[in-house]
Amino acid sequence: MSTCTAVAAVPADASNKESRMTTLNPYLGFRDNAKDAMTFYHSVFGGELNMSTFAEYHASEDPAEQDKIMHAQLRTDGGMVLMGADTPNSMDFTPGNNFSVSLSGSDEAELRGYFEKLADGGTVAMPLERAPWGDIFGMCKDKFGVDWLVNVGPEVA
Repeated sequence: MSTCTAVAAVPADASNKESRMTTLNPYLGFRDNAKDAMTFYHSVFGGELNMSTFAEYHASEDPAEQDKIMHAQLRTDGGMVLMGADTPNSMDFTPGNNFSVSLSGSDEAELRGYFEKLADGGTVAMPLERAPWGDIFGMCKDKFGVDWLVNVGPEVA
């Protein structure tokens, strides 16, 4: 499964109701250059860029991956969101196939339902369960070969 980060486009003036909705975004995967790529996209689009390494979340035992980007999120002033990460060395990486679709939101029942339906006839790469960063997260490939990332997090105020 390729490692891709989903991006959620939630308008800056989103109402409380809108902030609870599930978002669908692209997630870009890289091999050892996510920091450079996301810094470049930040220079293009502006906004706020946040990056976390594998070491920060104890997400890899490979010493070579400790300073690599486990998750990056760029949120522009206009409300666009772009996510990305370095693909772990243990996973295949093919430029051109290095993106996924991400579903993010706070409605666990809704997102679990999507995950179950997407995984039906496909394969589950990571079960939908508590992740090191505290959210509920899972990855699957649907029966058409599309990679999906599903993240259940807290409501955005």
